[in-house]
Amino acid sequence: MVEILIRPIVTEKMNAQAEKLNRYGFMVDKKADKHQIKRAVEEIYGVKVVSVNTMVYAGKLKSRFTKSGVITGRTNAYKKAVITLNKGENIDFYSNI
Repeated sequence: MVEILIRPIVTEKMNAQAEKLNRYGFMVDKKADKHQIKRAVEEIYGVKVVSVNTMVYAGKLKSRFTKSGVITGRTNAYKKAVITLNKGENIDFYSNI
């Protein structure tokens, strides 16, 4: 189950959604489906998941200008899952720090 969840997404936007709407974001394995993601979150964090929304982001071409010329590269493609929890439950990502 741990290999399904890659890492939590901790940004200002996701923190605001966690406070207002009880939603949390995770980067997940590209091959994982919603049922596997739900099971993994419930097993690891011990919470009840109401819904799972997933998004697949394609890699983008990036270029930057340096002294030696233009360097082009590509960002990684990834899958993001937004988890909605039951009212009154939460996940604390900062407890291990």
